[in-house]
Amino acid sequence: MEKSRKLRMTAGVLSAAMLVPLAAACSGGDNSDDPNNRRTLRIGVLYGSDDQESYFRQQYTDMFELGHSNIDIEIVNAYDYSEMQYATEEERKNNPQPEPMELYKKLLTGSNPVDVIMLDTSNMGELIDNNMLKPLDPFIKNDKIDLEQYLPTVLDFIRERGNGQIYGLTPTFSSSALFYNKKIFSDKGISPPTDDMTWEQVFSLARQVASGEGKEKIFGLTFNDWNNGLNYYDVQNIVAPLQLRTFDIQGEKMTVNTPQWEQAWSEPIKLYKDGVIPKQEDFQVEQPTDGSYRYNPYEQRPFFTGRVAMTIGYYNLTNDLSTFNKNVSKMKDYKAIDWDVVTYPQLSQMPGIGANMYLNQLVGINATAPNEKDAWEFIKFMNGKDNAKFKARSQYELSTLKDFIKPKEGSTFNMEAFTKLKPVPYESNEAEQKLYKERPNMNLMYNLSDQAFRKALNGDMTVKEALEDWQKKGDELLQKIKANPKGEIDMTPYMDPSMNNGNNGVMSSMAVGG
Repeated sequence: MEKSRKLRMTAGVLSAAMLVPLAAACSGGDNSDDPNNRRTLRIGVLYGSDDQESYFRQQYTDMFELGHSNIDIEIVNAYDYSEMQYATEEERKNNPQPEPMELYKKLLTGSNPVDVIMLDTSNMGELIDNNMLKPLDPFIKNDKIDLEQYLPTVLDFIRERGNGQIYGLTPTFSSSALFYNKKIFSDKGISPPTDDMTWEQVFSLARQVASGEGKEKIFGLTFNDWNNGLNYYDVQNIVAPLQLRTFDIQGEKMTVNTPQWEQAWSEPIKLYKDGVIPKQEDFQVEQPTDGSYRYNPYEQRPFFTGRVAMTIGYYNLTNDLSTFNKNVSKMKDYKAIDWDVVTYPQLSQMPGIGANMYLNQLVGINATAPNEKDAWEFIKFMNGKDNAKFKARSQYELSTLKDFIKPKEGSTFNMEAFTKLKPVPYESNEAEQKLYKERPNMNLMYNLSDQAFRKALNGDMTVKEALEDWQKKGDELLQKIKANPKGEIDMTPYMDPSMNNGNNGVMSSMAVGG
């Protein structure tokens, strides 16, 4: 009797033991439904707050959690906006926002580092150089991920920043292209722009198509679809592939009084003065004083008025144009825009390069991630086909998977214009970032660049004279900044009061690269 009972117990134990691997196999091998196998995946974000967390989860983590019920997602903000929301001016002054690299280090190091990090391509190089990111190539190889399904220009962009390796992946991106009004060209009997045109060709075409006077005038080109006229950064975007510097890497000598800079400024400024590129006042509208004013979302967007032949825009402009055409019958004095798009203009010196590209959701793995396995599962899911099906519905960004790059149903335009060109080559800015950290007053250099360009634009100086003036004042200011990297600097000797900068102290706005 005792022997029979022991045999039955042994059989029961063996049966239970055999059921364990079977259950694991049914759940994908990771015990995803086992309440005793709960894990936490910590995702690091540079900037955020508790009240923004629900939106972040909707965008990035909710779908992943549905398929991984045993993984708890924790969002970690390196800089919480809400902490300074109600701070006094004095508190803000004494607690300035930390540098991005300081925030990254806060997330990636310490006793409780994050597993996943939302990346910024401008800082990726420094993170890689400091061994703070884990290369994804071994994970990709191990899981036999077919990289042929990804858009080559995006992968090349990522690899270039990773010295040949992949340190982050993104399900979406955005790039810029040249939009044009088909009707304007056909009415004038002028061939419209095509893919692979140079800036010289686009400028020439803009001159040909510009015509008329007053409120009937047709302009040839704008650098965005807002009524911003022409500014220093528009020209910077044109010559970005040349990587022209404004001062040397030591921050001691200006480098702008050169034929290259003169050529970069001359033609756009001439187009502006000749009325090919509109001025802000060309589209200013007098508002009625009788209280009959009605908000018009397109009032300051010249391309939508049918008076601009070509404009530079990001992919999201396709959505705005589609919405406009669907609702144009409800708006007085507007007509539907018959439009299409071609590749971003290229410099003749650098064919095949030109598009401004943004990787909106680049994600990587911390080199010391406590939960490396789930971190990769999250990245793999974010960049897989299931997620791409939903992301591809957006008209504000493009999928990085080739199968999902297509116009929204009902739309027809040259989609390849956004994917064909290589982005501007990557240039490591680690030395420059270090310079700005050591000398915060380098931010003051922005005032000079903007002022010099506006002097040439307004006709106060020739382009050459403006560059010479910028070079001279910049050389002096760089030496003052070197001697006084953080304290107050009197900007009065360097600023023209008519330029309305009025900033004689340390600027707190965006640092402008050299």
